[in-house]
Amino acid sequence: MNQKTVLRDDLANFLAAELDINRFRDYCPNGLQVEGRDRIGLVVTGVTASLALLEAARDVGADAVIVHHGYFWRGEDARVIGPSQRRLKLLLANDINLFAYHLPLDAHPELGNNAQLGKRLGLIMDTRFAEQDLGWLGRADASMRTVGDLASAIERELGRVPLVIGDISQPLGRVAWCTGAAQHAFGDAIAAGASVYLSGEISEQTVHLAHESHAAYLACGHHATERYGVRALGDYLAAHLGIRHQFIDIPNPV
Repeated sequence: MNQKTVLRDDLANFLAAELDINRFRDYCPNGLQVEGRDRIGLVVTGVTASLALLEAARDVGADAVIVHHGYFWRGEDARVIGPSQRRLKLLLANDINLFAYHLPLDAHPELGNNAQLGKRLGLIMDTRFAEQDLGWLGRADASMRTVGDLASAIERELGRVPLVIGDISQPLGRVAWCTGAAQHAFGDAIAAGASVYLSGEISEQTVHLAHESHAAYLACGHHATERYGVRALGDYLAAHLGIRHQFIDIPNPV
């Protein structure tokens, strides 16, 4: 039985349309970042295009790698030296395509990081907030009543204990969330009516804002909050295009 394949450019166009990549002002190019072979039968997905992920993808025979965190970030050193050279050399030497989707993958209403995190934690979105509507705001399901209940759900589902700034006995009220490094949207979440906000990272000023606003903040890990969107995207491709998909998680404590 022949394995189903798709043309690289057809996959790029399919993803561009599904993720609506032209809608976003982003910090990096979304779509095909490194060109490899023209037919794709096995896609590996992962959070970040680290050398470890690329080596694992090569070892399983991937034709393409799809990630949330790719290359060519705004302000990044443009020279191809050190780790950048080693990553690009591996991709080019093995004819592997690299696709990356940053903000479009955060925002997608079903496959995105916010959507998938909310699904895992029992959070139901009813509106969006912040720049480019990247933040999600809604409520928790009836099984969670306090900040402590939400923290327990995060530990159970994400496999890590969140850093909680605030009173764990505080009623949840309106819950806002935005994955990754979205601590800067905490003020926007409060202005939108949230009494609890969760993201991946935390900054020094986040603590003061939580105390002074009496809104709880939960830092759950950048990598931990963004594992699920790219995996869902890979599963979606397998279901709709018939190609094979393998998610590879490279552990990251941050």
